[in-house]
Amino acid sequence: MTHLSHRVWLAGAGGLVGRALLDELLSQPLYVEALMRRERQDLPPSDRLSQHCVDFSARDLAARLPAPDAVFICLGTTIKQAGSQQAFKTVDLDAVLNTARAARQAGARRCGVVSALGASPGSSVFYNRIKGEMESGLRELGFERLVIARPSLLLGDRAALGQPERAGERWASRLSGPFSGLIPKRWRPIEARTVARALRLAMAQPGPALSVLESGELLDLGSTT
Repeated sequence: MTHLSHRVWLAGAGGLVGRALLDELLSQPLYVEALMRRERQDLPPSDRLSQHCVDFSARDLAARLPAPDAVFICLGTTIKQAGSQQAFKTVDLDAVLNTARAARQAGARRCGVVSALGASPGSSVFYNRIKGEMESGLRELGFERLVIARPSLLLGDRAALGQPERAGERWASRLSGPFSGLIPKRWRPIEARTVARALRLAMAQPGPALSVLESGELLDLGSTT
């Protein structure tokens, strides 16, 4: 196993997986540049963490930030929260690709992104199709290593992050108790911190150039000690 380089970008550090991933990254000897839509006061204090309020659609994003060796992207919303399919696409497709493109231009060799179970550019489900188009766009950017995480329904405390609860995740929480063992691992609800740990570990591995980790694989990798 290799190690991540010394400076990384993290887009979406205020979200459920992003916040858990921030803790994971700060547990390592890394400098983290947190790209945020707005400044947050609840991030952990660290002299290796810098917050940057950015416009994720800006064309000069690369020039505004310290050059990274790797980028982690945890940007995402729902159609309900975004207000429309177009607004959802702006976040889950356009912002993700613009951030990854800027990181690549600035010298990043590795990219880790949180996608979703069922992502496919040919899907008849709009949400899954946009996630699939995002994945396809990332594959074209020429990263030396690209890790795509496709978690099932997430478990975690969104209220603690000032985020509204999601209906699907509410059901996931109910299913994660005594019935979880009856659900195939691929579909089983998964803790956000498990996804975050799996993504960090996978990004630190030497290869291959593309790794697509389905939810069951994330559960196995993220649960290791």
